[in-house]
Amino acid sequence: MLVVDDFEPWRRFSRLTLQANSRWQVIGEAADGWAAVQQAQALQPDLIVLDIGLPTLNGIEVARQIRNLCPNCRILFLTENYSWEIADAAFEAGASGYVVKSDAAKDLLPGIMAVLEGARFVSSRMAGHSLLGTAHRHKAGFYSDDRAFLDEI
Repeated sequence: MLVVDDFEPWRRFSRLTLQANSRWQVIGEAADGWAAVQQAQALQPDLIVLDIGLPTLNGIEVARQIRNLCPNCRILFLTENYSWEIADAAFEAGASGYVVKSDAAKDLLPGIMAVLEGARFVSSRMAGHSLLGTAHRHKAGFYSDDRAFLDEI
């Protein structure tokens, strides 16, 4: 897994959260957008935990580039931003999950598990809002083909 955040305490939080599960291994970290793209291409991780507000290249653009360079990498955004428009842009750029940092204590692990299982995950703060321009109303939890199989965490 690759952890990308310009704020070192959040990188450490993400790394320690991931390493708490013996099945997961953090193979790289990056503090800016260009480094994230380079590491994703070189390491080809299963999952990238990615912030949006990054120096050199924002997370949305990083996700777009990673989609082309590392098509099998799954992306879960971990960000302070809880704008529905930004979340929509994140999913359109190729994300499978979106966790708001204020919800990370309860949503990060379930989000990671959902994304690794091929499902979509949306943070609790995003509950009840339509994402991806669909007519479906999403609640926090796991999503597979826009169909909730766990309504709430």
